[in-house]
Amino acid sequence: MPDIELETPEGGTVKPSDFRGRKLVVFFYPKDNTPGCTAEAKDFSALKPEFDAADTALLGVSKDSAKKHQNFIAKHDLTVPLATDREEDGLSDALGVWGEKKMYGKTFMGMVRTTYLIDRQGRIAQVWNKVKVKDHAAQVLEAARAL
Repeated sequence: MPDIELETPEGGTVKPSDFRGRKLVVFFYPKDNTPGCTAEAKDFSALKPEFDAADTALLGVSKDSAKKHQNFIAKHDLTVPLATDREEDGLSDALGVWGEKKMYGKTFMGMVRTTYLIDRQGRIAQVWNKVKVKDHAAQVLEAARAL
């Protein structure tokens, strides 16, 4: 996993290597306060105690600003940590999850909903591409428990 720094909603920074020694789930999502992204963040928040019990940290990542993340967390009582990826040359770019998307006949650049399970040594153990939100957090928890 590339070790690229992300901004936290509180104005600090976090990077994947900060979690070495623990398992880590990094879920990339397109945009705060949209229906699918809200459902995904709420699902991971609801299961956070079970991820903690499985010695697995969680981190949600989008290109939304720290301020937008603060509002998103407050509005939906999220307990899952969020981080902001850089506009250019960020973690999502390095992993190829920032890319061309199509919706309603228009093509644009955006975050492709993707989840990574990272082992205790910082290696990618499993990847979920083009994630469908329903039951996704529970599937990731199962994989984290098995790792």
